Order: sequence, then C-alpha cells, then structure tokens
Amino acid sequence: MTDVKSGFSIERRGHDLRFRTVSLTAREWLAPDYVRVRLTGDDLRGFDSPGADDHMRLFFPTGPVSSIDELRAAPSREYTPLAWGDDWLDVEFAVHGDAGVAAPWAATAPFGSSIGVGGPRGSAVISGTPGAWFLVGDETAIPAIRRFAAAIPLETPARIVVETVSAGREVEIDAPVEVEWLHRGDAASGSSLVAFLERLTAEDAVGSDPFVFIAAEQTVVRPGRALLDRWGVDPANAVVKGYWKRGAAEYHAPH
Repeated sequence: MTDVKSGFSIERRGHDLRFRTVSLTAREWLAPDYVRVRLTGDDLRGFDSPGADDHMRLFFPTGPVSSIDELRAAPSREYTPLAWGDDWLDVEFAVHGDAGVAAPWAATAPFGSSIGVGGPRGSAVISGTPGAWFLVGDETAIPAIRRFAAAIPLETPARIVVETVSAGREVEIDAPVEVEWLHRGDAASGSSLVAFLERLTAEDAVGSDPFVFIAAEQTVVRPGRALLDRWGVDPANAVVKGYWKRGAAEYHAPH
C-alpha cells in the first residue's frame, strides 16, 4: 500500500430519514432494456442527494393503498437518485425480463401511479480532488457513473468502463472521456467486468491518487478489491460493492 498522502477523502454524512409519496409522470426509453422515469410530488421539496453513489429505497405497492403504513409495507428496492428539483425526481432502471417488482413497474406502470420514496439515509461525498478517476460498473451502476463523470475536471486522467449485453444496449453517458463498453452476450452478468478487472496490472493504473468506483453484480467485489491492492489504492478512498446479487432479489447494496 502506498504511503503517499491522498489529495482527497470520502466523507460520510448522515441525513434525516424522510418518507415521501410520488407519482409517475414521464418515461423515456434510453435503450431497449433501460428506461428513465420522472417521479413528481410536493413531498419532494427538500429532497437532496449529495453523494453520487447514494441509495434511496423505492416502495412499489401492488394495488391501491389507504395509508402511509401500507405503502411502507410494500415491496421495495434500492436505486440511485439521478437528478431532482423542487417537485420532481429522475430515476433510471435496467429492465431485464419480467422478474421482480421495480423494473416491470418502471416499464409498464400507467402515468399517475404512486410509489413511496425513502432516503437517502446517508451519503459518501468526495472531499478534495482525486488525481485520476476509474469508474466501472454494469447497467445498475450507470446513474452513479453519470453523476461521478459530471464531476471529473477536463484534462484529468480518467477511465470509464461499463458492461452491458450488446452494442444495441448501450446508452449515452456524458463524460469528459470516451466510455468503454464491454458486452457479455449470453454470459452471466458481471462476467466481462470480472475478466477485465483481473487482466489489469499495476502498469494499467489510470493515474496517481485515483478515485476508484466499481459496482455491479456481487461477483465483481473480489477482483475489484484485488485491483485496489495492485494499484496501491487505500480502500477508504474507493467504492467497491455489489449493487445486486444473482438469485437474491432482496439483496441490499452496502452503504
């Protein structure tokens, strides 16, 4: 591990936890299996998400509810806030098949349908200036990657790598460097990212004092942490996590 002091750190912030009710008002397909929705409602006043990797919990009732308690009891999943205003919130969903409750809702729910929003409970905020950026993820990490990419100064060394199914499933990501796409085809989710991470050597480091973000299916965690060691990156100044776990619908990404 390097002894050189880093020029940045990750600051943890807690938030007062609020529960909000919102309604679906817009839907935009960015790829055949990737959709952005807009949620609106007066409850969103005061909503904030200072960390690009923040998690909020969305609650999806299967039918009409008559109380907040009923809405809180509905099936829920965690997502990253993409963008928001006084009364609106944009969220993106990877839509694969018809399993689960969140993706089918995002893909097919009628406009006006209501869901609940809880959090974010806390944020991890970059304080200071990374010397370089290394952002890696699958479709579920695209919102966080979008937010991190928007913070990368021009001319700063950076590399962004995203895994998806095929070329026809890529989405546009505004970034100061060209996004590299890996295609897994019929292989398991995360397999292309795992192979990519395992190929990287110390000589492949994107620059000095990098911020490293790696998030995808749980299998990327071990090779991601091994990469931190090869690159001499302090784990306290990196984010390596499984956003989801194959076969575990209720899996919660670590915060």
